[in-house]
Amino acid sequence: MPHNADTFDRILVDARYTLHHRRSRRARWQAEARPNYILLVLLDGEWRFNVAGRTGAAQPGDALIALPREMLRAHAREAAESLFLSLSPTLILDCAVRARVARSDALIEFDAHHITGDARLVRYARDLTEELAADEAGKEMVTAALVEQTVVHLLRRYAKIRRADALELTRAGLVDRRLRRAVELMHAQLERELPLEELAAAAYLSPFHFARLFKRATGTTPHAYLSALRLARAEILLAETDLSITEVATRVGYNSPSHFAKAFRQTTGLAPRAFRAASTRGKRSASKR
Repeated sequence: MPHNADTFDRILVDARYTLHHRRSRRARWQAEARPNYILLVLLDGEWRFNVAGRTGAAQPGDALIALPREMLRAHAREAAESLFLSLSPTLILDCAVRARVARSDALIEFDAHHITGDARLVRYARDLTEELAADEAGKEMVTAALVEQTVVHLLRRYAKIRRADALELTRAGLVDRRLRRAVELMHAQLERELPLEELAAAAYLSPFHFARLFKRATGTTPHAYLSALRLARAEILLAETDLSITEVATRVGYNSPSHFAKAFRQTTGLAPRAFRAASTRGKRSASKR
């Protein structure tokens, strides 16, 4: 997620995706250990990037894609503009099935990490930034439709489909079916401590074998994954509710508001209050009270 001062941010959070439009003197994005697909469209500025170990330079109009569990980093030293999309695996698979690109047991990857010369993709990104700036009726409907158009476009042009017989769709995406119960436990009980032994027991595995299998399937440790889930839930609570920062912290398992604020800033690049202020949904809710 983004870092650095002197920026303008506009954010929309949905259960299936997050959009973050940013203009900045110097921009920096970092996404690691996340279960979602990441699309970063570079609208202005000269960028350097590292995606899944591949490094290079990118120009305005280029885009970067990271699969779940892949690392993405990008930075621009001059004035820059970008649109960051975090897309849930369930959204990607649902669009693929409805578009008849893949079956429900498919594992969806993309054969490009650095996209150049895709004018339609850039147009969708521009349309999304314009809709984020709007304050009109039906904003969420239009945004959701544009996100799905963007996903279908990516699927048509760049998808690489393969069978996933040993995997099962969960809220973490397609994972080894032995992990499903542990993943569901994490989602259901974010507010409390979940020892490794309890997560392993939910999967009917020893802690050692559970930790090894989880790392192989998700690219991260169980507790790093749980931390990412907690902060993703916090984004939704900050954007969609009027709960205090302390209450949000408590609901996602942080006893210390300062610890929560530090972890949230490290992940999103923004303090919780700044994130809420940048959320377009939160602004509309405030204007109606």
